[in-house]
Amino acid sequence: MRQVRIGIDVGGTFTDAVAIDNDTYEIIAKEKIPTTHDSKEGVADGIVRVLQAIMDNNGIQPREVVFIAHGTTQATNALLEGDVAVTGILSMGCGIEAGRIEKISNIGNIPIALGKELKTVFTFLETADARSDATNVEAKIQELKAAGAEVIVATEAYGVDDPANEDFVVNTARNMGLYATGGHDVSKLYGLKVRTRTAVVNGSLIPRMMETANMTESCVKRAGISNPLMIMRCDGGVMTVDEVRRRPILTMLSGLAAGVAGVLMYEKLSDGIFLEAGGTSTDISVVKDGRVMVRYGEIGGHKTYFSSLDVRTLGVAGGSMIRVENGKITDVGPRSAHIAGLPYEVFSQKLEDPKLELIAPLQDDAPAFAVVCGKDGRKVSLTLAGAANLLRSVPEGDYAYSREIENARVAWQALGDSIGISAEEAARQAMDIASDKIWEIVSRLIAEYKLSPELLCLAGGGGSAGVVVPYLGKRKNVQWKIVKNAPIISTIGVAMAMVREVVERTVVNPTDSDMKSIRHEALEQVMKSGAKEATVEIAIEYDKKTNILRATATGATELKKDGIAMGTVSDEELKAIAARSMRLPEEEVTEAAAAGKWRLFEGMASSKFWGIFPSKKCLVRVIDRNGVVALQREGLGAVLTNKRKLKEDLDTLFEETAAYGTIGEELPPLYAYYGEKQLDLSGLASREQMMAVLEAEIDIFPEDEQIILLAVR
Repeated sequence: MRQVRIGIDVGGTFTDAVAIDNDTYEIIAKEKIPTTHDSKEGVADGIVRVLQAIMDNNGIQPREVVFIAHGTTQATNALLEGDVAVTGILSMGCGIEAGRIEKISNIGNIPIALGKELKTVFTFLETADARSDATNVEAKIQELKAAGAEVIVATEAYGVDDPANEDFVVNTARNMGLYATGGHDVSKLYGLKVRTRTAVVNGSLIPRMMETANMTESCVKRAGISNPLMIMRCDGGVMTVDEVRRRPILTMLSGLAAGVAGVLMYEKLSDGIFLEAGGTSTDISVVKDGRVMVRYGEIGGHKTYFSSLDVRTLGVAGGSMIRVENGKITDVGPRSAHIAGLPYEVFSQKLEDPKLELIAPLQDDAPAFAVVCGKDGRKVSLTLAGAANLLRSVPEGDYAYSREIENARVAWQALGDSIGISAEEAARQAMDIASDKIWEIVSRLIAEYKLSPELLCLAGGGGSAGVVVPYLGKRKNVQWKIVKNAPIISTIGVAMAMVREVVERTVVNPTDSDMKSIRHEALEQVMKSGAKEATVEIAIEYDKKTNILRATATGATELKKDGIAMGTVSDEELKAIAARSMRLPEEEVTEAAAAGKWRLFEGMASSKFWGIFPSKKCLVRVIDRNGVVALQREGLGAVLTNKRKLKEDLDTLFEETAAYGTIGEELPPLYAYYGEKQLDLSGLASREQMMAVLEAEIDIFPEDEQIILLAVR
């Protein structure tokens, strides 16, 4: 029996669904329907319809579906539109700290969009034990409810260490018929103000998200699908509907995360910039060492404790309109043909006797956006897609490609005549302006994340990838490509997403016990969210500056084959990839070790110290069987070991690579590779911490399991 993965992506205009064979990763079927914003059930109605369509129209049986997930912009839209619940904050504290706690946790209303606020009401209860103060707890909750609160947030200064008081308030509020959540539910980090703010945003989204979650989950069950419905997270993973009910904040910006999740499954991208271009905007994100970059999100200019992919959005894309002022092209976007309600010039019939007009797409806009009107009264918008096609920059066969170049030329010549240049020159000016705006963000990300120039690739996804990426890559002399199935890459990303959980704690000088405890909690959470234990990979890091101990767990909902989608790369090709990334001839690169799906290559690079004295350094590259460079550093030492000799070989490696200064032994960053997994230990400071994590990871491995230990500068 075949196994099928189904992904559903809810966009602003369309809701897409894709079915993928779980063994071959081949696309079995695709469906698209208009997003049901105006339905009584909202976007959930569209999710139900598209799921029924893709199964009924393609003979997919419920028992064949091993994974089903959907991505949604509902939480993001709720904040943008101000469609959030009034949230009551019940803060607790006692003793001399009570006054300070009350002041810090009273965060007030949170600005969430232009002219929109998330409204809060606040009360404080001075108590050390909420359970023994149940009458006052109920009175405080009733006080918040009377003030208009629809959701209760319980918050306490040290609730992350002992959540008993927060849990008691949450359970009491629920028994009183209110939605409720606690600060510790969204973060285990200290920082009462930020944690309370994060919990308030989370709570304000619960009522709206609960309705959608309940409807879509019941639809999946009615369809006879036994596997649980998963929902896309903002960090590129997925979680269960139960987790969405508890932490809907994690679905914010999940639509942006889906595209890059798809790219990682379909492309051999080691260091790159992913540009997902639609009709109105382009989302720009980073892949480094084959992984996406994550950061804390902000709402209303304020920091929160929810992690999302680092995605920068720019109002430039295929449908972007051209701004003309004082006889010059001055800008491209942010308005688009979609907003103006006009067709693209390049996908419209040729206009006769075209005349340029400058319009205001929205009421508050200046009349500066270029449209062209024919003698029959038809109007078309000049767009970036038209400019790119006119300049023959869009690859033939691309989703945004048009053979009707003459239609675009006639429309653009109307603009050219008005400003005294040719149609092609006008198109080139527009493309240059657009590409400069995009490159400003791209170059900033390259510098910020120190991406390798040798491996850097601009990867384009979305319907307008062919408009934006080829022109930018050629103009900046950077390698580029349009990803496979670019127009539906986000939907594919939803279908192929992994379960993900992040646990964070504030710990000063974490012990072995702290390491094992946070690893166990991350494993328990990711398995609770549906991951199979054998597929789980856990990365533990410690930030000495902030005293944050973090465990990130990822796993799949089913055991599946690896490397099928992209194809296993030969040993010769792997070596060539390593040499290219090191900028060395292949004969100067050697394979130093192999374990599981990993290959370690090294090569000696020559340079001059202070530009005078010759010196050499050892470059190392860890590459997986698919040809993705997972690590690129200057190597200090490596050893191929096994479970039986692990501690002995680790001590030997550190004796050879550790530095000794005024604060004692300084260990180099350490990485471990074995089986299908990689383990980043670079954030840990002591041998004991690293050994504790390693032992926990390989506990169930056979004694002779091969493990690469790599120390880098």
